[in-house]
Amino acid sequence: MIKTICVYCGSALGTRPVYADAAKAFGRALVEADMSLVYGGGRVGLMGLIADEVLARGGRAVGVIPELLLSKEVGHTNLTELHIVPDMHERKKKMAELSDAFVAMPGGIGTFEELFEVFTWALLGYHQKPVALLDVVGYYDPLLAMLQHTVEEGFMQRAYLGMLQVSAEPAEMIEKLKRYVPARYDRWAEKHNAV
Repeated sequence: MIKTICVYCGSALGTRPVYADAAKAFGRALVEADMSLVYGGGRVGLMGLIADEVLARGGRAVGVIPELLLSKEVGHTNLTELHIVPDMHERKKKMAELSDAFVAMPGGIGTFEELFEVFTWALLGYHQKPVALLDVVGYYDPLLAMLQHTVEEGFMQRAYLGMLQVSAEPAEMIEKLKRYVPARYDRWAEKHNAV
């Protein structure tokens, strides 16, 4: 049962209004599905927009922010819950603990890093939660092409690429997350203690 979705997204708005529109639409979709938002706790960029939309519609928005970023006044102080942690490592760990699924919206290298960490954890069997891309206007098409290239060059199994859920539409994304079934066989499971 998915009740909380961790959303990774930009602390900037991007160059096109469609990104802001998508953040608001995903916020609305979360509330309509009775799901809570877990995110990086910022009040700026797409991060702030999705949190504001969730809150404006009566939903739950839970932020996790490192002390350094809070002190730089980018922390959102009107959230349902705000967890203040010492550093980025603790931030990502706490966000993962609080979440039933992970969705990356458009963002920069911080978003990519967060996405790839939880995707890697899924591949290694550290969790069985869905990991997804909300591919707004094809933003992630170049990344998906690179991942396909990784499969073709023998550095990732095709089944692992298939674990990554992709949609351009917020409501469809939520349905994919609800229907997600983890892989039955995990080749790393036999050596899990060694990883």
